[in-house]
Amino acid sequence: MTTNSVMIDRRRTLKGIAASGAGLAVAARTQVARAAQATPVSQATPVTQIDDDTIFNFVLNLEYLEAEYYLLGTTGTGVGAEDLGANPGTVTGGSQVPFQTDAFRQFAEELAGNELAHVRYYREELGAKAVDRPTLDFTAGFAAVAQGAGLGADFDPFSGEISFFLGGMLFEDVGVTGYKGATPLIKDKERLEDIAGVLGVEAYHMGMARSHLFEAGQAAISAANAITVARGKLNGKPEIEQGIEVNGHANFVPSDDNGVAFSRTPQEVLQIAYVTPNTGVSSGGFFPDGFNGELKTT
Repeated sequence: MTTNSVMIDRRRTLKGIAASGAGLAVAARTQVARAAQATPVSQATPVTQIDDDTIFNFVLNLEYLEAEYYLLGTTGTGVGAEDLGANPGTVTGGSQVPFQTDAFRQFAEELAGNELAHVRYYREELGAKAVDRPTLDFTAGFAAVAQGAGLGADFDPFSGEISFFLGGMLFEDVGVTGYKGATPLIKDKERLEDIAGVLGVEAYHMGMARSHLFEAGQAAISAANAITVARGKLNGKPEIEQGIEVNGHANFVPSDDNGVAFSRTPQEVLQIAYVTPNTGVSSGGFFPDGFNGELKTT
C-alpha cells in the first residue's frame, strides 16, 4: 500500500470520530452511560485486609479483558481454551482489525503477546485458586463508553487501527493506575517485584498507544481526551485524568507534579470496568456478570 493510500484510509478511519464534532466538545458535560446494575453489599472487607491471592485474581480479570481485546484485534480469535479455566464465561463482540500500518500491527501483536503472558503468569501463580475468565462484553462496554465520551453510537474500536488504540488506551491507562494502587497491598516481596514488572510493561503499552494517537492528528487527540474526561466522571476524580494533549502540548505521560503516576483503588477500577459512577455495583459494562473472585463490588 502506498503512503498516500495509507493517509487516505487513516482519514477515513477517523472520519466517524471527527464527525461527532460538537459531541466531543460536550463530552465534559455528558452524563456517563450507566451500563451496570446495582448489587449493594452491606459490609465489604477492607482492601488492606485482603490477601495476595485475592489481589492477583482481581488483576487476572483485567488481564483476561486485555488479552481477549488484543488477540481478537490481531488474530480474530481470543485466548485459547487451555488458559481460560474450567468454566469460562462467554465473550461478546470483537473482530480482527484491518490494520493499514505495519508498525501499528506489530505493536498490537506485541501487546497481545504480553497480555496473554500476563494471564498465564497469574494463572500459574494462583494454581487451583485462579478464577476462570469472566463473561466479557466488548459491544456493550464500548457503546457505553462511547456514549459517555460523545464519540457517537456507532463507535467500533475494531473498525480500524486508530479506533483500536483508542479502545486500548481506555484499558492501558487504567491498568497503570490500578497496578500502582495495588502495589502497596502485596505482602509477598517476590510477587511485589513481579507486580512492579507488570506495571512497567503496562506503562510501556500506554505510552506507545498515546504516542500513536497523538501522531494520528486532531480528531484522534480530541477523541482520546474525551475518553479521559468520561473516565474521570466515572471515578469522580477528574484530577487524575490527563489527556494526550494538555494546553496545546503533547502529554504522553500522565503524572503528578513529582512525575509520579496516579493510583486507583480496586473499587475505582471497577467503576470504569462496569462503566458506572455508582458505588455498591457488582456488574455491568465490560463485565455483565461482574468480576470473578472476592473483589467485585464498587
